[in-house]
Amino acid sequence: MIAENGRDYSELPHLTTGDEEFRSKFLSWDLGNLTFVDIQEYLKVKDLVIVPMASLEQHGPHLPLYTDTVTCVEMSRRVAEMIGVLHTPPVWIGYSPQHMHEPGMGRGTITLRSTTLLAMLYDVGRSLIHHGFNRIVFMNGHGSNVKVVDPVLRKLRYETGALIGFVKPYMERYVGILDGLMENPPEETPGWHSSELETSQDLAWNERFVRMDRADFTKAHIPEFLPKTFAKKDGMPDVEFEGYTYFNFPMDHHEFIESGVIGNPLRATKEKGEEAFRRLSEHVARGILELMEVPVEVHNREFVDRVM
Repeated sequence: MIAENGRDYSELPHLTTGDEEFRSKFLSWDLGNLTFVDIQEYLKVKDLVIVPMASLEQHGPHLPLYTDTVTCVEMSRRVAEMIGVLHTPPVWIGYSPQHMHEPGMGRGTITLRSTTLLAMLYDVGRSLIHHGFNRIVFMNGHGSNVKVVDPVLRKLRYETGALIGFVKPYMERYVGILDGLMENPPEETPGWHSSELETSQDLAWNERFVRMDRADFTKAHIPEFLPKTFAKKDGMPDVEFEGYTYFNFPMDHHEFIESGVIGNPLRATKEKGEEAFRRLSEHVARGILELMEVPVEVHNREFVDRVM
């Protein structure tokens, strides 16, 4: 499990009112810390659960392999406390084939094949629906998971009628609600791998695991197997040609950025990370409150095919 950061999440502001009696029944919002009696009590009132999911992959020389999982866990814990909903323990391993590097290089990444990840998420989803949850929100912290999850999200919805959501609370190219927070100019890719945002968030989570003495500013470049007339600026699979980005290629991370750091982490601060988590979690919490109001009818609850 991720090393605890010592935060008391009960101190976060609540976005719901009049639910003190309901909240008092639960010692934790983490499903793994509860008994089945607690879960039965929860399901009498609410039917939504958050599933944090991310990866275990290299994040350069200064950030821990758990970085993406830090994002989804911190977000899930904050949202759960703000609105009084359960979350599962994290699915801490994801789709990261591009981060494996050459054999024997010791980069530490553990990846799942896409079929394995989809099977895992399906089984998690069907198990939760089996027990009585009607709404599942996957809180994703890893960009490459987005490439492969659509089939399982649709399968869960089509087979059961449950409300299935997927949230990606981070930047990459989309600044969104974090507008004005990062100092890096666009060419220093603040929202990318191990750059300003992720480094700030890890500092906010637990600065003991951030090695700023190893941090350095590095830029993505076009892989050697592509023509020099093409250009690459960030971690997306697309590349630029004649000023446009119509071409995509399967590329390993080390082919376009040796260090694993896409951008400038040197402007990262704990305060920026805390503010990023606050903005993102409050936004997601408000959205989930809306999702809890729409009618949902599950028509296929039993997880029959649960052996092989």
